[in-house]
Amino acid sequence: MYRYSIYILIFSTLLLSSSDAQQGEVEYVIKPQFDYAWSFSEGLAKVNIGDKWGYINKEGQVVANPQFDDARNFLEGLAAGDRWGYINQKGQYIIKPKFDDDFSSSEGLAAVEIGDKWGYINKEGQVVIQLQFDDAWSFSEGLAAVEIDDKWGYINKEGQYIIKPQFGYAGSFSEGLAPVRKDGKWGYINEAGQVVIKPQFYWAGSFSEGLAPVVIDYKYGYINEAGQVVIKPQFDWAKSFSEGLAPVRKDGKWGYI
Repeated sequence: MYRYSIYILIFSTLLLSSSDAQQGEVEYVIKPQFDYAWSFSEGLAKVNIGDKWGYINKEGQVVANPQFDDARNFLEGLAAGDRWGYINQKGQYIIKPKFDDDFSSSEGLAAVEIGDKWGYINKEGQVVIQLQFDDAWSFSEGLAAVEIDDKWGYINKEGQYIIKPQFGYAGSFSEGLAPVRKDGKWGYINEAGQVVIKPQFYWAGSFSEGLAPVVIDYKYGYINEAGQVVIKPQFDWAKSFSEGLAPVRKDGKWGYI
C-alpha cells in the first residue's frame, strides 16, 4: 500500500546515505537487541525477534512471546494482530481475524480495510463509518486522516470532512498538531488546517510529550512544538516518545532513549 511504500522509500534512502553525523550522548534504558521496535503504549511495546512480533514491558521483559506475523500497539486495551483481528494484553483474540488490514482501536473506533476500501468499526466489530476511503488512519483527538483520490484530509467520528482532502500525505493529530506533506516537504498543521510549522523536513512524525521525530539531512532527530531541533539528527531511524521512552535505531539494532 501507499503508506508502506513511503516507509520503504525513506528506509532505503537512509541506508544509502553517506551522512557522517555523529551520535551525541544518549542513555539507553533498554539496550539495542531487537530486529525492530515500536513505541510503548499502555505499558507495552511491540518488538520483532526473527520473523515474529511480541510485546515487552518497560523493563525489557517479554510479556507476550513473539508469535504474530504482524501486530499493532495496544490502545484502549486491544491491539490488532495477524490478518486481522484484535487481541487483549494476554494475546487472546477478542475480535476474530476477518479484515484485510486494520489499525488499533482509538477513541472507540478502528480503521479497517475490506477489499480495497477503508472504513471504521466499533469495539463490537460493527461498521460505523462506511467503507469508502482509499486509505485511513486511526482517530486521534477526534479526527482521523483519510485518503480519497490521492489527497488526504481529516474527518470527524460522523464521517464528515473537517479539513478537506488537499495534502500529499497526512498523519494523526497529537498535542494539537498533525504532520502533513505538501509539495514534497513535511510540516505541521493545527486542527483548523492552518500551517504552524512550515513544510521543510524530509519526513516528520507525530508529536508526543512535546517532541516529534523528523528527518534532516538523512538522519533522525527531534524537534519541539516551535519547530526547533532539541535532539540533533543522529539516528538511522527514530519514533515518537511514549511514556518517557523513544525507540531509536543505530548500527542495525533498536534500543530506547
